[in-house]
Amino acid sequence: MRIGVPKEIKIHEYRVGLTPNGVRELVGAGHSVAVETKAGLGVGFDDAAYQAAGASIAASAAEVFAGAELVVKVKEPQAAECRMLKEGQVLFTYLHLAADKAQAVALVESKATCIAYETVTAADGSLPLLTPMSEVAGRMSIQVGAASLQKANGGAGVLLGGVPGVPPANVVILGGGVSGTHAAEMAVGLRADVTVVDRSVKRLRELQTQFGNQLKTAYSTVATIEQLVRDADLVVGAVLVAGAAAPKLVTAAMVKKMRPGSVLVDISIDQGGCFETSRPTTHAEPTYVVDGVVHYCVTNMPGAVARTSTFALTNATLPYVRALADHGWQKALAADAGFARGLNVHAGDVTFEAVAKDLGLPFKAYTALR
Repeated sequence: MRIGVPKEIKIHEYRVGLTPNGVRELVGAGHSVAVETKAGLGVGFDDAAYQAAGASIAASAAEVFAGAELVVKVKEPQAAECRMLKEGQVLFTYLHLAADKAQAVALVESKATCIAYETVTAADGSLPLLTPMSEVAGRMSIQVGAASLQKANGGAGVLLGGVPGVPPANVVILGGGVSGTHAAEMAVGLRADVTVVDRSVKRLRELQTQFGNQLKTAYSTVATIEQLVRDADLVVGAVLVAGAAAPKLVTAAMVKKMRPGSVLVDISIDQGGCFETSRPTTHAEPTYVVDGVVHYCVTNMPGAVARTSTFALTNATLPYVRALADHGWQKALAADAGFARGLNVHAGDVTFEAVAKDLGLPFKAYTALR
């Protein structure tokens, strides 16, 4: 199969869809890979590294898209990239369509087959292609939250771990999944006062066992969230409904009651955000202030640590890319029901029900795999 890897063009996005080692595996299996020139420079891979792995170097994104049967990316295609997709072509990348109607419509119009990393499901119900970036984003949320609390960055001037005689910052993490757990690990490691909120009592028990008395847990209710957020220095939003828009757990009224200089970090922003006052930002301008509260809502947080993120992502995606290349998308998805959950758009139709519902678009189940 002809596989294409374009250079990412989202603002301050330095990740790349495949590492040279990933390319080598695919070429060794008999496939051809075209990588856009300079696609890997942001993570330290020059064109020569890809050529040594067996890739050809394309002069432009247009050349990559024109020649590829399978396009492998990191972030959702931007408008110019959507226009280069064509019927019968397969796109494999993060899509996060539930928060992006314009992109969904453009992909429908392209008639391409679009498979989303974030809705591919493993046998145990986990999200294997979302997990590595959720781990990165969870850890980063505490780093950026701590930086945002600094006075020069608009925060209250609070040190996350405090010092002897001065209490640590109060950190509230909404969601005890992958991102929330990794955020908790970082916050606990920095000696903050940490509370994780979740609606699963089972998950709260697991966290209590994992962290012991280093961590507080709370069952998620409106009243609980309202009280915890009001007293927090840093709130991390880490809730996820796979493929669907994130629920708005923190209202604008709750934000008004927070202390000036406190910080909200919304990991869920790719899916629309879990704070009512959230709006997407970029690494170029990552924060803004509402009612005295600093908001960090960057839609590609892991892009800031592009090298770590690229290796972690390729480790997870490569077996799926191999399956698509070796067997074609229809056979690959038919052989793995969890992989089939990744199909979001095909031949002019939205094929993931939660996306169609959230965006008010027609839904058409793709049944040929069954």
